[in-house]
Amino acid sequence: METVIRRPSWLSRLNAVWAPPAVLDFWLSRFNPLWSWHQARAKVIERRQEALGVTTLVLRPNRHFRGFRAGQHINVGVEIDGVRYTRSYSASDMPRADGRVCITVKSVEGGKVGAHLQSLAVGSVVYLSEAFGDLRVPDDSVPSLMLAAGSGITPMLALIHAQAEAGFPKPVRLAYWARTRAEWVQADALRALAARHANFSVHFVLTGEGAVAADELEGRIESGHLSAWLADHAMAHVLACGPHGFVETARGLLGDRCRSFQAEAFSPPPRVIDPSDEGHVRVTLLKTGRTIDVARNKSLLEALEEQGLTPRHGCRMGICNTCSCGKSSGATRDLHDRSVQHEPTHALRLCIHAAQSDLSLDL
Repeated sequence: METVIRRPSWLSRLNAVWAPPAVLDFWLSRFNPLWSWHQARAKVIERRQEALGVTTLVLRPNRHFRGFRAGQHINVGVEIDGVRYTRSYSASDMPRADGRVCITVKSVEGGKVGAHLQSLAVGSVVYLSEAFGDLRVPDDSVPSLMLAAGSGITPMLALIHAQAEAGFPKPVRLAYWARTRAEWVQADALRALAARHANFSVHFVLTGEGAVAADELEGRIESGHLSAWLADHAMAHVLACGPHGFVETARGLLGDRCRSFQAEAFSPPPRVIDPSDEGHVRVTLLKTGRTIDVARNKSLLEALEEQGLTPRHGCRMGICNTCSCGKSSGATRDLHDRSVQHEPTHALRLCIHAAQSDLSLDL
């Protein structure tokens, strides 16, 4: 059982004068790496291979983690060569009574954090954010169609396990794309659920191998697939997760044929760069008093990193908000739709905005 550290009122006053939380955390972690005055941390208690290049880590959080809902993301921080990196992962199982959290990580070429997590030893400690995200199965009797490609299966697994726990009160159909069978995550478990529950069905779609089993299909997402799956459940709620192109193709093919469409993409949309974006502008960093020149044709995150700065960041595509900071003056440009924002803000996402004019940032 985890030890709970209670703070006497006199110690809180002493802390305010002599010991900042970071100092207390340092000394508490010498006794137990999970102990912290204020920070959510978790210990890796199990690591298992799920599929080719895919590993699930089972985490036991400390008391500062406030839990999550199936379908949500969690920012996970790890120390690599003395530098802390943060990335966003969907919980891949529903909330459990023991408080444990599962994240399922796929290794990608050039992915430093993913590769590190693949081999992270049991007993290691990671840093957690609070959960965020709105993907959910609507609370009504309308059937749901889930579309997952590659790593997009992870939030769907959590949602499906939550529906299974409730006995599948309404029809749920999952279509799951991968290049090869070796890349499918929990295929046997999903087939077992479909065999036990009349309200759940699963279709596995291969893009690099031929279909063999009765529940297998071939090819990339196309209208024929969707029409067949919607034939029994017209106007279903649709949930889609995968690369940006996959999600947008599904959105375009479905049009108004679904009751609702929720989507999450784990790759960013293409950036829209124009020749007029060339040149540099001046950015004033209000907390440090430093002034630097940054390129207008790059995200602020990239431009600041080129100047040797290390702003906090996570997903690098505008989902996790780890890189958000305040902007007190100046104009920024959204890299995806080129919209320009002139107003001050407390939540400028550095990873998906570029400088349009001289800026003042709360960094």
